[in-house]
Amino acid sequence: MMVLAPRVHPVPARVARWACAVLLFLGSVLPSQAAVAAILPPRIVKVLPHWLDREGRHTLAPSLLERDAYQAVLRKDPSRRGGLRFDVQCRALPSDPQLTLRIEARGTRDRKATLLKTEKTFGPRERSRSWQPVTLSPEQFNTLGDLVAWRATLWSGDKMLAEEKSFLW
Repeated sequence: MMVLAPRVHPVPARVARWACAVLLFLGSVLPSQAAVAAILPPRIVKVLPHWLDREGRHTLAPSLLERDAYQAVLRKDPSRRGGLRFDVQCRALPSDPQLTLRIEARGTRDRKATLLKTEKTFGPRERSRSWQPVTLSPEQFNTLGDLVAWRATLWSGDKMLAEEKSFLW
């Protein structure tokens, strides 16, 4: 039995030149991430507070449905909780060395209101990521108690650049 190799058709030179021209044009027209950050204002798109279990997990499987189901379990049973993490989605972050993400959270502990503030300073590698995790330390988590409301703000020095807050803030 004889096996035939598939035919390979060479790409005509004019098609290759045309494809290179299109790629060069798109590369020169489409703005870079730094250019977008210079044009668009920085913003906080979404904030997702996630309960963590005693092992530091917010889900048991890499599925959004599983994550939401496990979050419902942790919300109903406070004895299984071991921490709290805020996943913050940011866009158009400037290359400012003083760029800071501040999380303020209101909670209740033993029927008393609590307030917690925590900050995260951005390094050069973290600016390129869209999602920024901010995890509360065990002491902060125990001080906060049950989460009631939150606010995430983006700061450059003393100037607030963006804000996103929960309904009850």
